Amino acid sequence: QVQVVESGGGLVQPGGSLRLSCATSGPRLRRYTTGWFRQASGKEREFVAAISWSGDSTYYADSVKGRFTISRDNAKNTVYLQMNTVKPEDTAVYYCAADPSLVQGSRVESEYDYWGQGTQVTVSA
Repeated sequence: QVQVVESGGGLVQPGGSLRLSCATSGPRLRRYTTGWFRQASGKEREFVAAISWSGDSTYYADSVKGRFTISRDNAKNTVYLQMNTVKPEDTAVYYCAADPSLVQGSRVESEYDYWGQGTQVTVSA
């Protein structure tokens, strides 16, 4: 059974920073390509960032490129999303998704088999 658990959400002021964490647990000797997606109220879920299981390749949505950084610590089975210079439009529920069959990251939701419950990020003064 694969579990995906996000943490680190909260309230942050515009221009501030926040770091989200995504911990995965499951069968040993498996590494999970991981992606972050977000869904704002009344909108469809959208891709934010992804990282290959090796950490060698990263992918970003244009809206967050240069502000967000995705990274991973495979020793801890954890992927991070460092969010800098946040804007009110970054307000959303952030979801972590993982899949052991992907080698490279993917921007496509349907390619990820395992999802967390989401963590709320609110950017407001």
